[in-house]
Amino acid sequence: MTHPHMWYPKAREKKRNVYLHVGPTNSGKTYNALKRLEASSSGVYCGPLRLLAREVAQRLNKVDVPCNLITGQERDEIEGAKHSSVTVEMADVTTEYQCAVIDEIQMVGCKSRGFSFTRALLGLCSDELHVCGDPAAVPLIQRILEATGDLVTVQYYERLSPLVPMKSPLGSFSNIKAGDCLVTFSRKEIYKLKKRIEMEGKHLCSVVYGSLPPETRTKQATMFNDDTSDLNVLVASDAIGMGLNLNISRIIFSTMMKFDGFSFRELTVAEIKQIAGRAGRYGSKFPVGEVTCLDAEDIPLLHSAMKSPSPIIERAGLFPTFDLLALYSRLHGTDFFHPVLERFLEKAKLSPDYFIAECEDMLKVAAIVDDFPLGLYDKYLFCISPVDMRDDISVQGLVQFAENYARKGIVRLKEIFTPGTLQVPKTHNQLKELESVHKVLELYVWLSFKVEDSFPDREVAASQKSICSMLIEEYLERSGWQPQGRRRFLRGPQKLLREYDVSQMRKYFQEVDGRPK
Repeated sequence: MTHPHMWYPKAREKKRNVYLHVGPTNSGKTYNALKRLEASSSGVYCGPLRLLAREVAQRLNKVDVPCNLITGQERDEIEGAKHSSVTVEMADVTTEYQCAVIDEIQMVGCKSRGFSFTRALLGLCSDELHVCGDPAAVPLIQRILEATGDLVTVQYYERLSPLVPMKSPLGSFSNIKAGDCLVTFSRKEIYKLKKRIEMEGKHLCSVVYGSLPPETRTKQATMFNDDTSDLNVLVASDAIGMGLNLNISRIIFSTMMKFDGFSFRELTVAEIKQIAGRAGRYGSKFPVGEVTCLDAEDIPLLHSAMKSPSPIIERAGLFPTFDLLALYSRLHGTDFFHPVLERFLEKAKLSPDYFIAECEDMLKVAAIVDDFPLGLYDKYLFCISPVDMRDDISVQGLVQFAENYARKGIVRLKEIFTPGTLQVPKTHNQLKELESVHKVLELYVWLSFKVEDSFPDREVAASQKSICSMLIEEYLERSGWQPQGRRRFLRGPQKLLREYDVSQMRKYFQEVDGRPK
């Protein structure tokens, strides 16, 4: 754990030429890296989001550079392609490339996902490695790559279009204009703001937030960008910070506080600058971007953040490989994954440039799968799967998949989910539940790529996932904020995670005579 660069012997056989393209949002840094990727004989793009991976694959295919799209939930492989566009977790560290690109490298410091960026940075086996992101990551990357012997060149970029922090707040909602984007940090607030703006009678709103399916986010962004569309105002979360090309004239922060999964806190300098930077995209119909706040009391924090450099990123995320965990398991003579992972994390000694990834959710999953007769690798797979442990329906889906897999070795989707039962949500709560069902279907698709024979209904899950997206889009076209209601989508077993309230969950799952219906 103190020498993670040695985990990747193929990359260490090369002396890579590493180019750091760093600068603010909308400075052309990724554009230049992608031009090198286009010109290469073989290559890979590694991005933080499926939306970005898809966008790059489409871009390369459009200029006659055949490019595969590979994410946890989709595979679009082009015959004869020597280029791939992938989400960073899917980066292949065994294949040799002429050129590789890692986007948004500042995420190397992310508590939960940073280790995937570290793995790509240390492990990609390419002659050229182009790394794009915030200048705050430069000193750390230079230190980390000293041990690899790579040749590192830093290129700094300036923003291509002006971004002006305004001195006065929005004031009244009657001051909203076409091209504005209001930013807030909860689904409930997004729909409240949407309704408030539309009640003025001047504008209709698109919405973008993290829980929306990626396809829905893209469609909402497309409608906002379309001059012929009636949806000329955007209400969004920080999901707009990366991954969507948006023609925004003015960013308006409705609040400078967000809940980060643990507590309410002020936005960081990096978060404020990332979001604000989406205004005034170079080459769009709004050549000058503006940024302000809903409330006057937030203006000082906005101005202070916009003048400040992002704090230097001190450490990169790290997570042990399965081989290391398996070795540790054998040494301790146990196949229970929770104690293996917990002890490993407690005992691991790292160099000062690294931190162990946030594993709270993995440990929760480990506690679930340890109840089932599964091998260590299967337990590891469930632990790294994209399950939202804060979402009750997602957790229940995981429990059902793990239990059926352990009991029968095969998981049929129809045993858990009944195709044909999905409907357009009528309330906000129904919308939230449909988003949760979409997450469960995505989990099934992800598992089907990892254990194909045991999760054979990928096509059914993918088609139902598309139906979910369409129904959510239909809801967004019809409505704003509405009263709460309830629906049932999933069927499942009575065995539940100890930490979850059984009575609360029964509304989602039907049982007959104590057995799953």
